[in-house]
Amino acid sequence: MTLEILTADSLAPLRHGFFTRKGGASSGVFEGLNCGQGSSDQTEAVLTNRRRVAQAMQVEPDQLVSVHQCHSADVVVVDGPLAEKPKADGMVCATEGIALGILTADCQPVLFCDAQAGVIGAAHAGWGGAIGGVLENTIDAMVELGATRENIQAVIGPCISQAAYEVGPEYFDRFYDENPDNARFFANGNGDKMQFDLPGYGLHRLRSAGVHAEWIRHCSYSDPTRFYSYRRSVHQKEADYGRLISTIRL
Repeated sequence: MTLEILTADSLAPLRHGFFTRKGGASSGVFEGLNCGQGSSDQTEAVLTNRRRVAQAMQVEPDQLVSVHQCHSADVVVVDGPLAEKPKADGMVCATEGIALGILTADCQPVLFCDAQAGVIGAAHAGWGGAIGGVLENTIDAMVELGATRENIQAVIGPCISQAAYEVGPEYFDRFYDENPDNARFFANGNGDKMQFDLPGYGLHRLRSAGVHAEWIRHCSYSDPTRFYSYRRSVHQKEADYGRLISTIRL
């Protein structure tokens, strides 16, 4: 099966893609293009999937760079293949031939570029990373490499939508304490539960940081044939879940 790669006009002409689960070698609950080396999927299947992604990005497999994501606000500068994966949730790069790869299964994958300056970025932004500042830190790191805020384009890929993201009242309290205006990203749910607008919050943080931003408008939870979803796997009592990959290169 052919790979399915979602793209955004604002990131052109740079090669990039929000890969769906279609076209992969994994089977079972991981069926498709599972690129999560931290999953319990067969190692060779994951490596085959990552090789297919690297080929689509026109780089060697070791030039498709990922980090050990840990829901932090930490960002690293990448200038070549990594011997070991540092703990971080954002990457920036000004080196041609390196593809930055972010893994997600409901959290926001965010791809950045300043094509004019030749600087790219990628971030993994769940609610914790987003409120912690990973998006702003990625932008700041791009600026340090020569990008300018007014020229940075940021695109949020497939992630969980507000209709599918039920959270407890403690989430609302956390975001309200950070800024009372954050109340607008919550809607009433069942009982004391609330529905959180993760991509809406991500767009707000990105635009407040002075960059152009959009969401590709695909919900990872609601489309099981195309996307992996951690929350859906929990609701279906599955043992594990696959990880989508989103990439960009100069």
